[in-house]
Amino acid sequence: MNRTLTLSEMDRERLRSKLIQFPTPKTPLNVTIHGNCLDIAPELPDHTVDLLILDPPYNLNKAFNGKTFTKQSVAAYAQWLDQICITLQPLLKPTASLYICGDWFSSASIFSVAHTHFHVRNRITWEREKGRGARSNWKNTSEDIWFCTCSNTYTFNSNAVKQRRKVLAPYRHQDGTPKDWVQTSQGNFRDTYPSNLWTDISIPFWSMPENTDHPTQKSEKLIAKLILASSKPGDIVLDPFLGSGTTSAVAKKLQRQFIGIEMDEEYCLLAERRLELADIHPDIQGLTQGIFWERNTTITPTTP
Repeated sequence: MNRTLTLSEMDRERLRSKLIQFPTPKTPLNVTIHGNCLDIAPELPDHTVDLLILDPPYNLNKAFNGKTFTKQSVAAYAQWLDQICITLQPLLKPTASLYICGDWFSSASIFSVAHTHFHVRNRITWEREKGRGARSNWKNTSEDIWFCTCSNTYTFNSNAVKQRRKVLAPYRHQDGTPKDWVQTSQGNFRDTYPSNLWTDISIPFWSMPENTDHPTQKSEKLIAKLILASSKPGDIVLDPFLGSGTTSAVAKKLQRQFIGIEMDEEYCLLAERRLELADIHPDIQGLTQGIFWERNTTITPTTP
């Protein structure tokens, strides 16, 4: 059954009043701001954001609800991205972290810009299995997320994003007891620290209730991993290219504060609808499923 989220005219009329328009209040929190982040960011208070999720248009020809982003040279895209980073950087706390999303072609520009302003910590590559392939090239099934911080002091909750994996070749201590794993009636398992290669992400598709018609929508699970790892409950998460609202919806479900900025009104309204639904169906267990099996369960060893 198609569960893609859509808006009725009544929804649009009702939700439009919730949008914040430019110029904005000086301390807007838990809101969707309709406008261009380059215009709005200078109006926001400095040094207040704990986590920045930066998911700008990739360096591709892509249409967003009638607005088109045109592919540029590597140098031109880097210059555009540099201006975005310069504009947003004053909003970040000295202890803030940021994640910058891109594909293989955009990544060259992302690194060249990010390392001039921030401490580049890592590059996450996640499997994006979609599309029908290419006859004269390798099929693109991965995207990158660059992990950066403003300083050497930052939040990273590795235990919040551990993954529970089956142990195929378990090691044992000399006395025969399990070494760094647990034996259960369901098999042998180990809680492993998160890596920078993610193969457990499914992009939103038509049968998922989080899906919208936004052409480059990220999954809630992907954003949840970033927020769980690099923020604490109550922290402020900023997404200046909000799209259809994934970051705000996930931040709300995970008890973070949020600011979302988006140029397209229809996407802003979808974001507000998803925030409404987050109140009705928080779905924390589904959001974190597989990040570390069950958030509040432990492995129960088999009784000898």
